[in-house]
Amino acid sequence: MPRPSKKNAFYAQSGGVSAVINASACGVIETAMRQSRYIGRIYAGRDGIVGALTEDLIDVGRESRETIRGLRHTPAAAFGSARFKLRGLDKNRAEYERLIEVFRAHNIGYFFYNGGNDSMDTALKVSQLGEAMGYPITCVGIPKTVDNDLPHTDCCPGFGSVAKYIAVSTREAGMDVASMARTSTKVFVLEVMGRHAGWIAAAAGLAGRKPHEPPHIILFPEIPFDQQRFLDRVKQCVTDYGYCVVVVSEGTAYPDGRFLADAGTKDAFGHTQLGGVGPLIANMIREAHGYKYHWAVADYLQRSARHIASKVDVEQAYAVGKAAVELAVKGVNAVMPTIVRKSSRPYKWTIGHVPLAEVANREKKVPREYITEDGFGITEACRRYLEPLIAGEAYPPYKNGLPDYVRIKGVPVKKKLATEFKI
Repeated sequence: MPRPSKKNAFYAQSGGVSAVINASACGVIETAMRQSRYIGRIYAGRDGIVGALTEDLIDVGRESRETIRGLRHTPAAAFGSARFKLRGLDKNRAEYERLIEVFRAHNIGYFFYNGGNDSMDTALKVSQLGEAMGYPITCVGIPKTVDNDLPHTDCCPGFGSVAKYIAVSTREAGMDVASMARTSTKVFVLEVMGRHAGWIAAAAGLAGRKPHEPPHIILFPEIPFDQQRFLDRVKQCVTDYGYCVVVVSEGTAYPDGRFLADAGTKDAFGHTQLGGVGPLIANMIREAHGYKYHWAVADYLQRSARHIASKVDVEQAYAVGKAAVELAVKGVNAVMPTIVRKSSRPYKWTIGHVPLAEVANREKKVPREYITEDGFGITEACRRYLEPLIAGEAYPPYKNGLPDYVRIKGVPVKKKLATEFKI
């Protein structure tokens, strides 16, 4: 496959962030810097794809090597992310044409989009439209989602670290509740992320192996919620063990598909906004059984916890960023690097890639064989899949007792277009 001529590169972060998305950024930037034969300047979008639409570009070359290296241990999105979904080419072609216009103005020939399902769809459409408009651009998607729901990859960078955080938090909170259950709280409910796929909820199952060890109940989006069965199980756990720890996915739904926590509104991607399933479940238990309870929502804490990141996750996040650049300079277009599992024990993996068309707007859910027959726990097969992903520690450097994270200068690139784009 012929290699493209020397062009500038553009990198953007998309959607909800993770503890390791910046490790992917580090992989992209450090690798691109070593490809000076094919890549000229390296730009990033300020606040993701919005930066490209508004021609608000960051000159990555103005950042120090130390700062770029420090991205590997820094959480959140260093260049800014956005929940902004570009509509289909048939509905709003102007947005895609604007991207090509900005890329043309800044001699950008490589587009690296670091995100989830919707982002892969955007990268695919940009590659298609660039060809149609006579400005071919090499587009490579870089997988990122704490939900672990991208298909054709063994796991998604960001998931291993949130899984580790949830497993650790479930074990620690469970010990707390157990120590006070005789005279105090008997039920603890932890709400975790996961709209349609219960991978994060499943990870909580790593906290314990034996029936008396928490979590005693996991509620998955993949298993229709049966209120009476659930309440009966809670009562049985309190009777048998003295307390009950419940982990509930935000996407838990009734048999007719209605989310328990449907807020009645939509987000920027057109998804139903969810919130409050934790207190809803806790109150359901109180009304049925009268137990004293506490609930917590992991929320942003679970996806930003770089201090307890999985070493495997950090390494994989960097690797897919590095692979994206290596594929692009070889002329491989419209693909996404994937993580390929070679074995589980010991855990061995390598990097592959798949066409973006096979990933865009598709979701990978927890297989039924990973969920126990009663629908409230994980199987040994699930445990074998999950355990390697939370392995190892990759602590950030500390200063004065706190993690010492980096911040970019974010020097803007001079605009070249006369027209502005309103979003």
